[in-house]
Amino acid sequence: MLKQALSLAVIGAVFLASCNDAPKTDAAATGEKQEAAATTGNSFNIDPTATTLEWHTAHKGGVDPHTGSLAITSGTLAVDNGALTGGSFVVSTASIQDKDLTDTAKRAMLEGHLKSPDFFDVAKYPTAKFEITKVEAYDSTKGASLLPGATHFISGNLTLKDSTKNVTFPAKVTITAETVEAQANFNIDRTLWGMNYKGPNNPQDWMIQKEVNLKLDLKAKK
Repeated sequence: MLKQALSLAVIGAVFLASCNDAPKTDAAATGEKQEAAATTGNSFNIDPTATTLEWHTAHKGGVDPHTGSLAITSGTLAVDNGALTGGSFVVSTASIQDKDLTDTAKRAMLEGHLKSPDFFDVAKYPTAKFEITKVEAYDSTKGASLLPGATHFISGNLTLKDSTKNVTFPAKVTITAETVEAQANFNIDRTLWGMNYKGPNNPQDWMIQKEVNLKLDLKAKK
């Protein structure tokens, strides 16, 4: 059943759906944890200094939007016969930063809130992880993506706090003899990982949009 849920037909239907509050981009199909892909072939080390992970969120209706970053600290990608086969990377949740607030006090308050147990709970869970479980060639007839130049569907286990879910999203993958680059831009539902302000049924949490946009630019070297 889980494999059927991640079939290209379902992926296409999910990617075509839109959310009025979230950025107009692909919505990641989300399912249960899967077995990690075998990392065959050559290993490429992710370059933390050249790799970026941006986030965007807001209140309902796009009110009070905020954009920021998280640091990817380590990871590897595997390439076999010119094709991406697997890999993983680690994110420092303690590195979360807001990029749009110019008032330092307000920025510190927001960052502190995001680091609290209501969201990332960085004191208890200082890292998050993504581990590739499947890589498929992108087929526009099976699912229309809003990502320019999408080449693949990537599925992987995303671990936030103490919860792991499998997400599938389109990506643009570029491979040379010495480098691997991968770009993606998609939305996830934060509540599926237990990120709820003052609990899942609290009216204050309802005022924050569930969708969080993640914009990923991975760069790895042999």
